[in-house]
Amino acid sequence: MIRLSPAGSAQIPLIQEIAQKTWPSTFGAILSREQLAYMMKRMYSTASLSQQMQDGHRFLIAYQAGKIQGFTSFEVNYRETDHLKIHKLYLLPAAQGKGTGKKILIDLERRAYKASQKALELNVNKYNRSAIQFYFKMGFEIVREEVIPIGEGYVMDDYCLEKELHTP
Repeated sequence: MIRLSPAGSAQIPLIQEIAQKTWPSTFGAILSREQLAYMMKRMYSTASLSQQMQDGHRFLIAYQAGKIQGFTSFEVNYRETDHLKIHKLYLLPAAQGKGTGKKILIDLERRAYKASQKALELNVNKYNRSAIQFYFKMGFEIVREEVIPIGEGYVMDDYCLEKELHTP
């Protein structure tokens, strides 16, 4: 059984450790080594994660049988809308394809209903085919494309996905 545990500043080193194990396998064939290192530093430094938490991003760490599987972060009422934005959802390579991601999304959908949100939304790299297929399978649709400058000449080249929520 998957258990999701809230994470705060004390768990930042654990979130960083998971990111260091997931990002190379997730993005190694998509991004240059330099961009990967830049983005890890920019998004997963202690200062950055602390700021994300202060800005209302909620983090959950996924466990199964006491072993860490991955983490997610999300924000309700994203940009003053009635959307729950999934900022991050990363699973350790050994945990992928075993239903953990599906269970995390089901939990986030439950949280969204509870918070009166009308949709889930997220960004995914356009070249991350396995993640895109997973999100399609879970009911998400592409609503737009975004190219987001992130500094040092790098961009995030993403699809924005949404899943409209209906009252259960």
